[in-house]
Amino acid sequence: MLKRIEDIQDGERYDVVVVGAGGAGMSAALYAAIDGAKVLLVESTEYVGGTTAYSGATTWIVGTRHAPKVNPKDSLQDAKRFLDLAVGERSDPRVRQAFLDNGADAVAKIEDNSHVKYRPRDFHPDYLSELEGSTTCGRALEPYPFDGRLLGEHFNLIRPPIPEFTVLKGMMVDRDDILRLMAFIKQWWGSWDTFKYVTRIMLRHAGDRLRYPRGTRLVMGNALIGRLLLSIRERGVSLMTETRVTELRRGAEGVDALVLSQRGVSRRIEVTGGVIMATGGFNRHPQRRAQLMPGADVNWCPGGPGHTGALHELAEAVGARYGEGELSPCFWAPVSIRKRKDGSQAVFPHFVFDRAKPGMMIVNQHGKRYYNESISYHLTGITMQAANKTTPSVPSFLVTDADGMRKYGMGMVRPNKMGLAEALADGYVVSGNTLAELARKLGVEAANLEQAAADIGRFAKTGVDEHFQRGTTLYQRANGDATWSGPNPSLGPIETAPFYAVRLYPGDIGAAKGFQTDENARALDAADQSIPGLYAVGNDQQSIMGGTYPGPGITLGPGVVFAYLAARDAVARARR
Repeated sequence: MLKRIEDIQDGERYDVVVVGAGGAGMSAALYAAIDGAKVLLVESTEYVGGTTAYSGATTWIVGTRHAPKVNPKDSLQDAKRFLDLAVGERSDPRVRQAFLDNGADAVAKIEDNSHVKYRPRDFHPDYLSELEGSTTCGRALEPYPFDGRLLGEHFNLIRPPIPEFTVLKGMMVDRDDILRLMAFIKQWWGSWDTFKYVTRIMLRHAGDRLRYPRGTRLVMGNALIGRLLLSIRERGVSLMTETRVTELRRGAEGVDALVLSQRGVSRRIEVTGGVIMATGGFNRHPQRRAQLMPGADVNWCPGGPGHTGALHELAEAVGARYGEGELSPCFWAPVSIRKRKDGSQAVFPHFVFDRAKPGMMIVNQHGKRYYNESISYHLTGITMQAANKTTPSVPSFLVTDADGMRKYGMGMVRPNKMGLAEALADGYVVSGNTLAELARKLGVEAANLEQAAADIGRFAKTGVDEHFQRGTTLYQRANGDATWSGPNPSLGPIETAPFYAVRLYPGDIGAAKGFQTDENARALDAADQSIPGLYAVGNDQQSIMGGTYPGPGITLGPGVVFAYLAARDAVARARR
């Protein structure tokens, strides 16, 4: 599977070459291999997985065979209505329709012919749950956990997860594990099933640490990448890591060759079917970032390091063009930043575990609340930047009290205050015995911070956020605490000393702006004509969501479906 450039002859021919070994790229390579194509997968970094390996790997695809297990009433018509309302004219409706029409087939094909297996969540609502056609479940799929030991020596090819998303020095945990671990810590004798479950995964991890640098029980993004890697290995896909594309060649019949470089050695590769771009987007391209995301520091980006946009310049040179009309060029999440003991920087996305919980609030640099903390992480990032144009809001401050910190944690601090002492010592968390003291340490106005907390306390009693309508939709309430005793699961008082705060920044978690394509993921030129042999999937493709974020997994879902469509088209082209 793993090849060095010296293993390839100059002028060697492949049916399909996929550039970028994240979730979308590996899926494209696998789909092409399932169809019998000779496939080369090229990755610029030392690992496979890209940002997918860091993610929860939730995959938003409509109408799959899994949907009826949890939501038999969902339909493609409902999903179309939902996307029409959420996205509107921000993306090409024909390309959106291709996504809807082919999702079920894409999932069936990859599951029937590989180790990739999905399951639905019983409750995982669309983020814009107030819109007609939204659902509470059935569209969001997740990969089953995976045993990394099946990969043998290739286990170390998978990009490790963000360390702060693991426990016990490298044990991955998903949402189910977290709930059981919290129950175990609170009362380990309370449930025999919980005791057995936690004991089993901890013993497994202890055994792993004797033989591996980290745990081999993979969940979420690492599980999906592990399943894809095992599958492409068995299908005979050739993989090259630490390899760059330095040239795309467009001949009379379209893109038919590319030049690869690895450790100073170059090879020209002939391509009969096509080149599928899946490099993760433009986010770390200095000039494009400055142009499209002014003011967004690259150090706030929690994504994988491979999305440099280097291939985009080569694609433009053969005629490909970016799409237009999106709400935002990127997808966003509020992040907190911390220097690790080894000197590296941790960038932690605040998705759902703290900011919308009772007893939490977000304030600007004047100490005032300025938005609804329970909206999606994408809208949070957009709102932070918009607010910052008139009132300093970057960074903003996530604030809680002793009860909130104990029950929910805050960013990289776990519930029950696990890791709090270290976070206070290195300045990641700021504390005060009173709100006024906390305000002084943050440099905000004490009267404003005290008033914000008083307002939250008053709203918690009535369940109505009179200022920003927090916790008013099904999705927003789902981000709260279902066990909360108050009338609104997203509103609780902030009154028990000491008080804590963490600085939040708008972090880009993926590109929404990419190459405009047709319904088969073929890149389009300035005249809206497809470029034969050139495809864009994942975050290299102009998002069909138009820079909106309607539901969980709306990057990886289209990534998988258009990987299927691109591979199918490229293989058919190779056989003409």
